[in-house]
Amino acid sequence: MQSSAQFLQPPATPLPPKQIQGTSISKCSKFSRRELAMGTSSSLLVLLGSQAIEPLSISRARADELPPDNDDKIEPDQEPSRKIEYCSDQNVTKQAFLEVSVDGEPIGRIVIGLYGDSAPVGSSRFSNLVSGAAGVSYRRKEFVRIMPNYVQHGGLRSYGVDAELAKSTGRTMVIDNLVDEWEKQSEMCQGTKNVASSVSIIVRDPSKPPPKMKLVARGGKLEIDKEEVGKDVNGTEFTIALKDSPELDASALVIGRVLEGMDVVERIGQVKTVKENTSSPYFRAAKLIGDKRAVVAERGFNRPYSKVKITNCGLME
Repeated sequence: MQSSAQFLQPPATPLPPKQIQGTSISKCSKFSRRELAMGTSSSLLVLLGSQAIEPLSISRARADELPPDNDDKIEPDQEPSRKIEYCSDQNVTKQAFLEVSVDGEPIGRIVIGLYGDSAPVGSSRFSNLVSGAAGVSYRRKEFVRIMPNYVQHGGLRSYGVDAELAKSTGRTMVIDNLVDEWEKQSEMCQGTKNVASSVSIIVRDPSKPPPKMKLVARGGKLEIDKEEVGKDVNGTEFTIALKDSPELDASALVIGRVLEGMDVVERIGQVKTVKENTSSPYFRAAKLIGDKRAVVAERGFNRPYSKVKITNCGLME
């Protein structure tokens, strides 16, 4: 009976699962709100720090891969200053003179300093023509255009006596090297290159239109070729700027500047000239239809009525 009574005693009732979980959580998680806040903020800082360190290490690795800085490398901010220095601070290596007369009356001497370092081809050509080393010279040659900003000398002819004399000394009127030097100057110099008192050689005709495309029969086939219209310059015409003349930058190579005698250049600029009449409707209509009389009339614009000649020229000791 006793054994059966013990057997009949009910077993101890187990705690419900919710109660066990609640007691275990309450015993293990005794953290205050302050501790929880501090833990959350510290974990965020660790996370952000790991993300910031990674790109920093990558940038350092990329910087290590780059080659060391070259001291000779031109910085972008330094290029304009170097270009301007090339144009403004040019060294005069040689001096030439021109003695000018108007209708036979001497008006004075012009002394020109040549840029033998920055424009060696152009200055050498000018000095040879002034001294007569090329077989010909500017002596007894005329100024053919007088503009508000500059005066232009006609240079030598590409035919006749001038061309024969130049050919007899082995000289030619080829201007390829002058054009290359002009292109270099245009690339290196910023702003207006033909400033007041500048002396320049004309290397291309600014009024010459662009070449036209035409069909040409060659070897039984039709080919596209360029037809150039207008006259070619021979690299002997030169200009002297009375004022800043940006219109000359597209056609003239600066080879020097006037050192003495700008008053003589101004006297040349005061000579009366043929009035330009390009605004006339009759001239416009004639040029539009290709009338040769309009072309001849245009060549006479801005030509002096008086004969402005170089009576003597040469190099100075």
